[in-house]
Amino acid sequence: VQLQASGGGLVQTGDSLRLSCTFSGLAVDSINVAWFRQAPGKEREGVSCIAESDGATYYAQSVKGRFAISRDKARNTVYLQMNSLKPEDTAIYYCATAETLVWTAWKDWRQYDDWGQGTQVTVSS
Repeated sequence: VQLQASGGGLVQTGDSLRLSCTFSGLAVDSINVAWFRQAPGKEREGVSCIAESDGATYYAQSVKGRFAISRDKARNTVYLQMNSLKPEDTAIYYCATAETLVWTAWKDWRQYDDWGQGTQVTVSS
């Protein structure tokens, strides 16, 4: 499977962005998909995940209520809508897939098999 992440950019505090993760070689609803982010000097952090089986969604506490993950089967794309952005959201954002997940540990990046190339999100104060 190949993943192509896009949609990052430079925005101001309070702005919104929508990230896209486009799939090739696999249907978007046939696999678990997550967004991770990594800021300079920090560990990779799980942001959100959408389950293959029923489309259930999961969020890190730091983004709950501000971010929303969704998938579009027709476009074979997973989105991350990011609202009310804060400077601490600044990071490179990656999409990743996993055939199976231990759901209590969905934020553990070691569970994921394939990764997109990342897209930079910068939020200025």
